[in-house]
Amino acid sequence: MDRLDSTSSSASIFDYLKLHSIVLIWGVTAILGKWVTIPAVETVLYRTLISAIVLAFFVKKNEWKISSKFIFQLLFTGMIVGAHWITFFAAAKVANVSICLVGLSTASLWTAFIEPVFNKKKVKLYEVFLGLVIIGGLYVIMKADLENDMILGLILGVISAILAALFSTINGKLTHLAEPNTITVLEMSGASIGIILFLPFYSVYFTGTEGIDIVLKNNTVYFQEGEWFFDVINSIYLNTDIVMIFALAIICTVYTYSVSIELLRRMTVFVTNLTINLEPVYGIVLAAIFFNEHEKMDSSFYIGAAIILLSVLSYPIFNYTNKKIKKKKSKLK
Repeated sequence: MDRLDSTSSSASIFDYLKLHSIVLIWGVTAILGKWVTIPAVETVLYRTLISAIVLAFFVKKNEWKISSKFIFQLLFTGMIVGAHWITFFAAAKVANVSICLVGLSTASLWTAFIEPVFNKKKVKLYEVFLGLVIIGGLYVIMKADLENDMILGLILGVISAILAALFSTINGKLTHLAEPNTITVLEMSGASIGIILFLPFYSVYFTGTEGIDIVLKNNTVYFQEGEWFFDVINSIYLNTDIVMIFALAIICTVYTYSVSIELLRRMTVFVTNLTINLEPVYGIVLAAIFFNEHEKMDSSFYIGAAIILLSVLSYPIFNYTNKKIKKKKSKLK
């Protein structure tokens, strides 16, 4: 992981602000996925297809000059991304936004184990420790008896986190081999291809007699009243499925995914995923604003959020201390 650690030192304050801005956007993703009325598989298919088609127009001719082996690697990685998003949206639909994000928050813990395997390095104990602290913080936020649907949603969220750790680690190794837009187009194409190949199996074993639901319904989401901004939105009749899917594709994918890949050139996979653990905090706050239902913010939320923030902010200290200890040991040798 020496190469990745060296790239992280070149990250600027602007890079960190950019990272937090895309994490905030990702915090909206679960909410948008909750609003879309079609199932998770169909939602991700639309999202990835639209993203691949739109972003393909921004890739220059010379940026396509990459090996066929690398193309297949990106397509395969895209299939993992697609599986990650399907389980992510399924968790939000089966349970709720908060449970989905709690499961996703374990990504840094899985990264602490997966990344060293890919880079043939030893597992860093402080990364595992920070990952466990984050899980503890989210447990404080969500400490409550969970119903069966909530447990299933949490399991799907954890699976989504494992897949996120896997494709983030792979991207950490591939990000220097092509331009971010090229990587994103190929990975979104891979996700689309993977879902299309999965559709016959999905139709038979997962949809029962209902079949594949690819029709975007003409429904309207109503926000809580009381603020002029929400009143204006409520007065506009929109096909919310179309609006939400295009928002997922253009804002939450084309922009954020390309930027995140570009940031991996200057940041380690672990520090990126650790910051992404703020997504549950942002997501739960946004859910409390848009959903006047089960999303509650009490003392447990603030305590849990403080634990997560402390973990994110303490990573540079642990990393710096670890490097200093290594330097001392190398000098002694």
